[in-house]
Amino acid sequence: MQNILDAILAGDAEGGDFANLDLPESYTAVTVHKDEVDIFEGLETSEKDPRKTLHVDEIPVPELGPGEALVAVMASAINYNTVWTSIFEPVSTFGFLERYGRLSPLAKRHDLPYHVVGSDLAGVVLATGAGVHSWSPGDEVVAHCLSVELEQPDGHNDTMLDPEQRIWGFETNFGGLAHVALVKSNQLMPKPDHLTWEEAASPGLVNSTAYRQLVSRNGAGMKQGDNVLVWGASGGLGGFATQYALNGGATPICVVSNDEKAEICRKMGAELIINRSEENWQFWKDEHTQDPKEWRRLGKRIRELTGGEDVDIVFEHPGRETFGASVFAARKGGTIVTCASTSGYMHQYDNRYLWMNLKRIIGSHFANYRESYEANRLIAKGMIHPTLSKTYGLEDVGQAALDVHRNAHQGKVGVLCLAPEEGLGVRNPEMREQHLEAINRFRGV
Repeated sequence: MQNILDAILAGDAEGGDFANLDLPESYTAVTVHKDEVDIFEGLETSEKDPRKTLHVDEIPVPELGPGEALVAVMASAINYNTVWTSIFEPVSTFGFLERYGRLSPLAKRHDLPYHVVGSDLAGVVLATGAGVHSWSPGDEVVAHCLSVELEQPDGHNDTMLDPEQRIWGFETNFGGLAHVALVKSNQLMPKPDHLTWEEAASPGLVNSTAYRQLVSRNGAGMKQGDNVLVWGASGGLGGFATQYALNGGATPICVVSNDEKAEICRKMGAELIINRSEENWQFWKDEHTQDPKEWRRLGKRIRELTGGEDVDIVFEHPGRETFGASVFAARKGGTIVTCASTSGYMHQYDNRYLWMNLKRIIGSHFANYRESYEANRLIAKGMIHPTLSKTYGLEDVGQAALDVHRNAHQGKVGVLCLAPEEGLGVRNPEMREQHLEAINRFRGV
Protein backbone atom coordinates (compact mmCIF):
# COMPACT_ATOMS: atom_id res chain seq x y z
CA MET A 1 0.00 0.00 0.00
CA GLN A 2 2.90 2.37 0.63
CA ASN A 3 3.88 2.42 -3.06
CA ILE A 4 0.28 3.20 -3.97
CA LEU A 5 0.09 5.99 -1.42
CA ASP A 6 3.41 7.44 -2.55
CA ALA A 7 2.15 7.59 -6.15
CA ILE A 8 -1.04 9.34 -5.07
CA LEU A 9 0.75 11.85 -2.86
CA ALA A 10 3.26 12.63 -5.60
CA GLY A 11 0.41 14.14 -7.59
CA ASP A 12 2.12 13.69 -10.95
CA ALA A 13 1.74 9.93 -11.48
CA GLU A 14 -0.05 8.96 -14.69
CA GLY A 15 -2.51 6.17 -15.39
CA GLY A 16 0.17 3.85 -16.65
CA ASP A 17 2.11 4.30 -13.43
CA PHE A 18 -0.89 3.14 -11.40
CA ALA A 19 -1.63 0.30 -13.80
CA ASN A 20 1.90 -1.00 -13.27
CA LEU A 21 1.69 -0.99 -9.48
CA ASP A 22 1.27 -4.36 -7.83
CA LEU A 23 -2.00 -4.73 -5.98
CA PRO A 24 -1.57 -5.69 -2.33
CA GLU A 25 -2.74 -9.10 -1.15
CA SER A 26 -4.44 -7.58 1.90
CA TYR A 27 -5.55 -4.22 3.20
CA THR A 28 -6.76 -2.46 6.33
CA ALA A 29 -10.51 -2.15 6.75
CA VAL A 30 -13.19 -1.34 9.33
CA THR A 31 -15.35 -4.41 9.90
CA VAL A 32 -18.12 -5.82 12.01
CA HIS A 33 -17.95 -9.52 12.91
CA LYS A 34 -20.72 -12.04 12.41
CA ASP A 35 -20.00 -13.78 15.71
CA GLU A 36 -20.84 -10.58 17.61
CA VAL A 37 -24.39 -9.98 16.37
CA ASP A 38 -25.83 -10.73 19.82
CA ILE A 39 -23.37 -8.58 21.76
CA PHE A 40 -25.95 -5.89 22.58
CA GLU A 41 -28.85 -8.21 23.32
CA GLY A 42 -31.13 -6.74 25.98
CA LEU A 43 -29.76 -3.20 25.72
CA GLU A 44 -31.69 -0.11 24.66
CA THR A 45 -30.64 1.39 21.33
CA SER A 46 -29.06 4.40 23.07
CA GLU A 47 -26.86 2.10 25.17
CA LYS A 48 -25.33 0.28 22.20
CA ASP A 49 -21.76 1.45 21.59
CA PRO A 50 -20.27 1.21 18.07
CA ARG A 51 -16.76 1.31 19.57
CA LYS A 52 -17.30 -2.26 20.75
CA THR A 53 -18.17 -3.70 17.35
CA LEU A 54 -16.27 -1.66 14.75
CA HIS A 55 -12.90 -3.37 14.32
CA VAL A 56 -9.86 -2.35 12.28
CA ASP A 57 -8.70 -5.56 10.59
CA GLU A 58 -6.33 -6.73 7.86
CA ILE A 59 -8.35 -8.62 5.24
CA PRO A 60 -7.70 -10.12 1.79
CA VAL A 61 -8.24 -7.98 -1.30
CA PRO A 62 -11.40 -9.33 -3.01
CA GLU A 63 -11.42 -10.76 -6.50
CA LEU A 64 -12.10 -8.12 -9.15
CA GLY A 65 -15.08 -9.03 -11.32
CA PRO A 66 -16.42 -7.73 -14.66
CA GLY A 67 -17.72 -4.17 -14.54
CA GLU A 68 -16.00 -3.49 -11.23
CA ALA A 69 -13.14 -1.35 -9.93
CA LEU A 70 -10.74 -1.45 -7.02
CA VAL A 71 -10.17 1.99 -5.53
CA ALA A 72 -7.46 3.18 -3.16
CA VAL A 73 -9.50 5.03 -0.56
CA MET A 74 -7.98 8.27 0.67
CA ALA A 75 -10.97 9.28 2.79
CA SER A 76 -14.48 8.20 3.68
CA ALA A 77 -17.26 9.38 6.00
CA ILE A 78 -19.76 8.16 8.57
CA ASN A 79 -23.40 7.71 7.63
CA TYR A 80 -26.20 6.51 9.83
CA ASN A 81 -26.20 3.18 8.02
CA THR A 82 -22.77 2.48 9.53
CA VAL A 83 -24.28 3.13 12.96
CA TRP A 84 -27.11 0.70 12.17
CA THR A 85 -24.62 -1.92 10.99
CA SER A 86 -22.46 -1.51 14.11
CA ILE A 87 -25.36 -1.91 16.57
CA PHE A 88 -27.09 -4.61 14.47
CA GLU A 89 -30.31 -2.60 14.16
CA PRO A 90 -32.93 -2.82 12.87
CA VAL A 91 -31.49 -6.12 11.63
CA SER A 92 -28.03 -7.57 11.23
CA THR A 93 -26.53 -6.68 7.86
CA PHE A 94 -25.13 -10.19 7.58
CA GLY A 95 -28.59 -11.20 6.39
CA PHE A 96 -28.13 -8.81 3.45
CA LEU A 97 -24.76 -10.37 2.63
CA GLU A 98 -26.12 -13.91 2.84
CA ARG A 99 -28.99 -13.12 0.45
CA TYR A 100 -26.67 -11.33 -1.95
CA GLY A 101 -24.28 -14.26 -1.81
CA ARG A 102 -26.99 -16.59 -3.10
CA LEU A 103 -27.48 -14.48 -6.23
CA SER A 104 -24.46 -15.73 -8.19
CA PRO A 105 -20.99 -17.24 -7.78
CA LEU A 106 -19.49 -13.75 -8.10
CA ALA A 107 -21.83 -12.31 -5.48
CA LYS A 108 -20.81 -15.13 -3.13
CA ARG A 109 -17.64 -13.09 -2.43
CA HIS A 110 -19.73 -10.76 -0.27
CA ASP A 111 -21.01 -13.45 2.09
CA LEU A 112 -18.22 -13.50 4.67
CA PRO A 113 -17.97 -13.69 8.48
CA TYR A 114 -16.96 -10.02 8.45
CA HIS A 115 -18.55 -6.99 6.84
CA VAL A 116 -16.43 -4.09 5.56
CA VAL A 117 -18.62 -1.05 6.14
CA GLY A 118 -18.85 2.46 4.72
CA SER A 119 -20.88 4.02 1.90
CA ASP A 120 -18.69 7.00 0.93
CA LEU A 121 -15.22 7.35 -0.55
CA ALA A 122 -12.82 9.61 -2.35
CA GLY A 123 -9.75 8.01 -3.85
CA VAL A 124 -7.89 6.75 -6.91
CA VAL A 125 -8.78 3.90 -9.24
CA LEU A 126 -6.23 1.08 -8.98
CA ALA A 127 -7.63 -1.52 -11.34
CA THR A 128 -10.74 -2.19 -13.42
CA GLY A 129 -12.43 -5.41 -14.43
CA ALA A 130 -13.42 -6.66 -17.85
CA GLY A 131 -15.85 -4.45 -19.72
CA VAL A 132 -14.95 -1.19 -17.96
CA HIS A 133 -14.26 1.53 -20.53
CA SER A 134 -14.98 4.86 -18.82
CA TRP A 135 -12.53 4.63 -15.93
CA SER A 136 -8.83 3.81 -15.76
CA PRO A 137 -6.13 3.36 -13.12
CA GLY A 138 -5.05 6.74 -11.80
CA ASP A 139 -8.45 8.44 -12.11
CA GLU A 140 -9.36 10.47 -9.04
CA VAL A 141 -12.91 9.61 -8.10
CA VAL A 142 -15.70 9.69 -5.59
CA ALA A 143 -18.31 6.95 -5.39
CA HIS A 144 -22.05 6.94 -4.86
CA CYS A 145 -23.47 3.98 -2.99
CA LEU A 146 -26.06 2.52 -5.39
CA SER A 147 -25.25 -1.07 -6.37
CA VAL A 148 -27.51 -2.61 -9.01
CA GLU A 149 -27.48 -5.68 -11.26
CA LEU A 150 -29.91 -4.37 -13.96
CA GLU A 151 -30.69 -7.81 -15.35
CA GLN A 152 -34.45 -7.26 -15.04
CA PRO A 153 -36.59 -4.60 -16.77
CA ASP A 154 -37.84 -2.88 -13.61
CA GLY A 155 -34.71 -0.82 -13.07
CA HIS A 156 -34.23 0.50 -16.58
CA ASN A 157 -36.44 3.55 -16.13
CA ASP A 158 -35.13 4.30 -12.63
CA THR A 159 -32.29 2.14 -11.37
CA MET A 160 -33.52 2.56 -7.79
CA LEU A 161 -36.38 0.26 -8.81
CA ASP A 162 -34.07 -2.59 -9.80
CA PRO A 163 -35.15 -5.67 -7.79
CA GLU A 164 -31.47 -6.22 -6.96
CA GLN A 165 -30.85 -2.64 -5.80
CA ARG A 166 -28.54 -2.47 -2.79
CA ILE A 167 -26.61 0.13 -0.82
CA TRP A 168 -22.88 -0.49 -1.14
CA GLY A 169 -21.10 -0.87 2.18
CA PHE A 170 -24.39 -1.58 3.95
CA GLU A 171 -26.15 -4.26 1.92
CA THR A 172 -22.93 -5.28 0.16
CA ASN A 173 -19.43 -5.94 1.42
CA PHE A 174 -16.07 -4.20 0.77
CA GLY A 175 -17.24 -0.68 1.65
CA GLY A 176 -15.40 2.62 1.86
CA LEU A 177 -14.11 2.70 5.44
CA ALA A 178 -10.92 0.99 4.37
CA HIS A 179 -7.68 1.45 2.44
CA VAL A 180 -9.18 -0.30 -0.59
CA ALA A 181 -12.79 -0.59 -1.75
CA LEU A 182 -14.55 -2.73 -4.34
CA VAL A 183 -17.24 -0.89 -6.33
CA LYS A 184 -19.12 -1.30 -9.56
CA SER A 185 -17.70 1.02 -12.19
CA ASN A 186 -21.09 2.75 -12.56
CA GLN A 187 -20.73 3.99 -8.98
CA LEU A 188 -17.78 6.19 -9.90
CA MET A 189 -17.86 9.95 -10.48
CA PRO A 190 -15.09 12.53 -10.93
CA LYS A 191 -13.65 13.93 -7.69
CA PRO A 192 -14.33 17.68 -7.39
CA ASP A 193 -10.84 19.05 -7.89
CA HIS A 194 -11.12 22.05 -5.53
CA LEU A 195 -11.81 19.84 -2.51
CA THR A 196 -9.55 17.85 -0.22
CA TRP A 197 -9.96 14.08 -0.05
CA GLU A 198 -11.98 14.23 3.15
CA GLU A 199 -14.21 17.03 1.86
CA ALA A 200 -14.85 15.24 -1.42
CA ALA A 201 -15.71 11.98 0.35
CA SER A 202 -18.23 13.49 2.74
CA PRO A 203 -21.17 14.54 0.53
CA GLY A 204 -21.76 11.31 -1.43
CA LEU A 205 -24.61 9.49 0.28
CA VAL A 206 -26.42 12.41 1.91
CA ASN A 207 -25.97 14.85 -0.98
CA SER A 208 -27.41 12.41 -3.52
CA THR A 209 -30.20 11.42 -1.14
CA ALA A 210 -31.20 15.05 -0.58
CA TYR A 211 -31.06 15.79 -4.33
CA ARG A 212 -33.46 12.98 -5.24
CA GLN A 213 -35.71 13.59 -2.26
CA LEU A 214 -36.13 17.32 -2.82
CA VAL A 215 -35.14 18.25 -6.39
CA SER A 216 -35.68 15.23 -8.63
CA ARG A 217 -38.97 14.39 -10.34
CA ASN A 218 -38.66 11.06 -8.53
CA GLY A 219 -38.95 12.99 -5.26
CA ALA A 220 -40.73 16.23 -4.40
CA GLY A 221 -39.83 18.05 -7.64
CA MET A 222 -39.15 21.33 -5.84
CA LYS A 223 -39.72 24.48 -7.88
CA GLN A 224 -38.88 28.15 -7.50
CA GLY A 225 -40.93 29.88 -4.85
CA ASP A 226 -41.75 26.73 -2.86
CA ASN A 227 -41.72 26.88 0.92
CA VAL A 228 -39.81 23.86 2.25
CA LEU A 229 -39.90 22.72 5.87
CA VAL A 230 -36.53 21.08 6.59
CA TRP A 231 -36.21 19.02 9.75
CA GLY A 232 -32.66 18.91 11.11
CA ALA A 233 -31.75 21.65 8.69
CA SER A 234 -28.06 21.85 9.60
CA GLY A 235 -27.47 18.09 9.80
CA GLY A 236 -26.07 15.60 7.32
CA LEU A 237 -29.20 15.43 5.15
CA GLY A 238 -30.78 18.71 6.16
CA GLY A 239 -27.63 20.70 5.46
CA PHE A 240 -27.87 19.72 1.81
CA ALA A 241 -31.65 20.13 1.67
CA THR A 242 -31.24 23.69 2.96
CA GLN A 243 -28.63 24.39 0.29
CA TYR A 244 -30.77 22.90 -2.49
CA ALA A 245 -33.78 24.96 -1.43
CA LEU A 246 -31.73 28.15 -1.47
CA ASN A 247 -29.92 27.25 -4.68
CA GLY A 248 -33.21 26.36 -6.44
CA GLY A 249 -35.13 29.51 -5.59
CA ALA A 250 -37.20 28.01 -2.78
CA THR A 251 -37.50 29.23 0.81
CA PRO A 252 -36.35 26.81 3.51
CA ILE A 253 -37.97 26.92 6.93
CA CYS A 254 -35.16 25.42 8.97
CA VAL A 255 -35.95 23.39 12.09
CA VAL A 256 -32.92 23.06 14.38
CA SER A 257 -32.30 22.15 18.01
CA ASN A 258 -30.05 24.96 19.28
CA ASP A 259 -28.61 28.40 18.57
CA GLU A 260 -25.36 27.07 17.14
CA LYS A 261 -27.22 25.08 14.49
CA ALA A 262 -29.47 28.04 13.77
CA GLU A 263 -26.36 30.13 13.08
CA ILE A 264 -25.10 27.56 10.57
CA CYS A 265 -28.40 27.83 8.70
CA ARG A 266 -28.08 31.61 8.63
CA LYS A 267 -24.55 31.30 7.27
CA MET A 268 -25.93 29.15 4.47
CA GLY A 269 -28.33 32.00 3.65
CA ALA A 270 -31.51 30.78 5.36
CA GLU A 271 -33.56 33.37 7.22
CA LEU A 272 -36.58 31.46 8.56
CA ILE A 273 -35.55 29.42 11.60
CA ILE A 274 -37.51 27.37 14.13
CA ASN A 275 -35.37 26.58 17.18
CA ARG A 276 -36.94 23.55 18.83
CA SER A 277 -35.21 24.02 22.18
CA GLU A 278 -36.24 27.67 22.49
CA GLU A 279 -39.84 27.02 21.48
CA ASN A 280 -40.15 23.74 23.42
CA TRP A 281 -41.96 21.63 20.82
CA GLN A 282 -43.49 18.45 22.26
CA PHE A 283 -45.36 16.59 19.55
CA TRP A 284 -46.06 13.60 21.83
CA LYS A 285 -47.92 13.80 25.15
CA ASP A 286 -46.56 10.38 26.06
CA GLU A 287 -45.12 7.32 24.29
CA HIS A 288 -48.47 6.50 22.67
CA THR A 289 -50.29 9.81 22.25
CA GLN A 290 -49.53 12.71 19.93
CA ASP A 291 -50.61 16.29 20.66
CA PRO A 292 -52.54 17.90 17.78
CA LYS A 293 -52.37 21.24 19.59
CA GLU A 294 -48.63 21.18 18.96
CA TRP A 295 -49.25 20.46 15.26
CA ARG A 296 -51.47 23.53 15.08
CA ARG A 297 -48.89 25.59 16.95
CA LEU A 298 -46.29 24.52 14.40
CA GLY A 299 -48.56 25.49 11.52
CA LYS A 300 -49.16 28.90 13.09
CA ARG A 301 -45.41 29.41 13.64
CA ILE A 302 -44.67 28.55 10.02
CA ARG A 303 -47.26 31.06 8.80
CA GLU A 304 -45.78 33.73 11.06
CA LEU A 305 -42.41 33.19 9.39
CA THR A 306 -43.66 32.97 5.79
CA GLY A 307 -46.15 35.81 5.87
CA GLY A 308 -49.21 33.59 6.05
CA GLU A 309 -48.21 30.69 3.77
CA ASP A 310 -48.07 26.99 4.58
CA VAL A 311 -45.23 24.81 3.29
CA ASP A 312 -45.37 23.20 -0.14
CA ILE A 313 -42.89 20.46 0.80
CA VAL A 314 -41.87 18.83 4.06
CA PHE A 315 -38.37 17.30 3.95
CA GLU A 316 -38.87 14.37 6.35
CA HIS A 317 -36.32 12.03 7.86
CA PRO A 318 -36.76 11.97 11.68
CA GLY A 319 -39.80 9.71 11.25
CA ARG A 320 -41.98 8.76 14.18
CA GLU A 321 -41.30 11.81 16.34
CA THR A 322 -42.24 14.38 13.69
CA PHE A 323 -44.31 12.64 11.04
CA GLY A 324 -47.76 13.52 12.41
CA ALA A 325 -46.73 17.17 12.56
CA SER A 326 -45.29 16.98 9.04
CA VAL A 327 -48.51 15.65 7.52
CA PHE A 328 -50.48 18.38 9.28
CA ALA A 329 -48.09 21.21 8.35
CA ALA A 330 -47.99 20.64 4.57
CA ARG A 331 -50.35 22.90 2.65
CA LYS A 332 -53.43 21.61 0.84
CA GLY A 333 -52.06 19.65 -2.12
CA GLY A 334 -48.61 19.67 -0.56
CA THR A 335 -45.99 16.95 -0.37
CA ILE A 336 -44.33 15.11 2.50
CA VAL A 337 -41.23 13.35 1.18
CA THR A 338 -39.47 10.91 3.49
CA CYS A 339 -36.18 9.06 3.23
CA ALA A 340 -35.52 7.80 6.76
CA SER A 341 -36.88 7.28 10.25
CA THR A 342 -34.08 7.95 12.69
CA SER A 343 -36.52 8.42 15.60
CA GLY A 344 -38.58 5.32 14.79
CA TYR A 345 -40.10 3.51 11.81
CA MET A 346 -43.71 3.17 12.95
CA HIS A 347 -45.23 6.47 11.87
CA GLN A 348 -48.60 7.77 13.07
CA TYR A 349 -50.57 10.63 11.56
CA ASP A 350 -54.16 11.80 11.26
CA ASN A 351 -55.22 10.62 7.82
CA ARG A 352 -57.99 13.24 7.61
CA TYR A 353 -55.36 15.90 7.04
CA LEU A 354 -53.88 13.81 4.23
CA TRP A 355 -56.89 12.62 2.28
CA MET A 356 -59.23 15.59 2.72
CA ASN A 357 -56.49 18.04 1.79
CA LEU A 358 -55.13 16.00 -1.13
CA LYS A 359 -51.61 15.81 0.24
CA ARG A 360 -49.04 13.28 -0.94
CA ILE A 361 -46.51 11.17 0.94
CA ILE A 362 -43.56 10.17 -1.24
CA GLY A 363 -40.99 7.59 -0.23
CA SER A 364 -37.47 8.42 -1.41
CA HIS A 365 -34.45 6.17 -1.07
CA PHE A 366 -30.93 7.27 -2.01
CA ALA A 367 -30.63 8.16 -5.74
CA ASN A 368 -29.99 6.67 -9.16
CA TYR A 369 -26.70 7.18 -11.00
CA ARG A 370 -27.98 10.19 -12.95
CA GLU A 371 -29.24 11.93 -9.82
CA SER A 372 -26.01 11.18 -7.98
CA TYR A 373 -23.98 12.48 -10.91
CA GLU A 374 -25.99 15.71 -11.04
CA ALA A 375 -25.61 16.19 -7.28
CA ASN A 376 -21.84 15.65 -7.52
CA ARG A 377 -21.66 18.01 -10.52
CA LEU A 378 -23.17 20.79 -8.41
CA ILE A 379 -20.50 20.17 -5.78
CA ALA A 380 -17.81 20.30 -8.49
CA LYS A 381 -19.22 23.59 -9.81
CA GLY A 382 -19.12 25.17 -6.36
CA MET A 383 -22.92 25.62 -6.26
CA ILE A 384 -23.41 23.16 -3.36
CA HIS A 385 -20.77 22.69 -0.67
CA PRO A 386 -19.64 19.93 1.70
CA THR A 387 -20.92 19.97 5.27
CA LEU A 388 -17.85 18.38 6.84
CA SER A 389 -17.46 19.38 10.49
CA LYS A 390 -14.85 16.98 11.88
CA THR A 391 -12.48 14.28 10.66
CA TYR A 392 -11.19 11.20 12.47
CA GLY A 393 -8.48 8.70 11.63
CA LEU A 394 -9.47 5.19 10.60
CA GLU A 395 -8.35 3.83 13.96
CA ASP A 396 -10.92 6.07 15.70
CA VAL A 397 -13.89 5.17 13.49
CA GLY A 398 -15.74 3.72 16.49
CA GLN A 399 -15.75 7.11 18.19
CA ALA A 400 -16.81 8.79 14.95
CA ALA A 401 -19.77 6.42 14.67
CA LEU A 402 -20.64 6.98 18.32
CA ASP A 403 -20.78 10.75 17.70
CA VAL A 404 -23.32 10.17 14.93
CA HIS A 405 -25.24 7.62 17.00
CA ARG A 406 -25.62 10.14 19.85
CA ASN A 407 -26.22 13.09 17.51
CA ALA A 408 -23.15 14.74 19.04
CA HIS A 409 -22.02 15.89 15.61
CA GLN A 410 -22.98 18.43 13.00
CA GLY A 411 -23.09 18.04 9.23
CA LYS A 412 -20.89 15.13 8.19
CA VAL A 413 -18.12 13.37 10.10
CA GLY A 414 -15.19 12.40 7.88
CA VAL A 415 -12.65 9.60 8.20
CA LEU A 416 -9.11 9.61 6.83
CA CYS A 417 -8.24 6.24 5.30
CA LEU A 418 -4.99 6.23 3.32
CA ALA A 419 -4.60 10.01 3.52
CA PRO A 420 -1.98 10.67 6.21
CA GLU A 421 -3.42 14.07 7.14
CA GLU A 422 -6.19 16.50 6.31
CA GLY A 423 -5.91 19.08 3.56
CA LEU A 424 -4.48 16.90 0.77
CA GLY A 425 -5.80 16.30 -2.74
CA VAL A 426 -6.67 19.83 -3.88
CA ARG A 427 -5.99 20.19 -7.62
CA ASN A 428 -7.67 23.57 -8.21
CA PRO A 429 -6.56 25.97 -5.45
CA GLU A 430 -7.87 29.03 -7.31
CA MET A 431 -11.45 27.73 -7.31
CA ARG A 432 -11.06 26.56 -3.73
CA GLU A 433 -10.10 30.04 -2.61
CA GLN A 434 -13.32 31.42 -4.11
CA HIS A 435 -15.46 29.06 -2.00
CA LEU A 436 -13.30 28.57 1.08
CA GLU A 437 -15.71 30.21 3.51
CA ALA A 438 -18.61 28.03 2.36
CA ILE A 439 -16.45 24.88 2.35
CA ASN A 440 -15.47 25.52 5.97
CA ARG A 441 -18.93 26.56 7.14
CA PHE A 442 -19.45 23.49 9.32
CA ARG A 443 -15.85 23.09 10.52
CA GLY A 444 -15.39 22.72 14.23
CA VAL A 445 -19.11 22.75 14.99
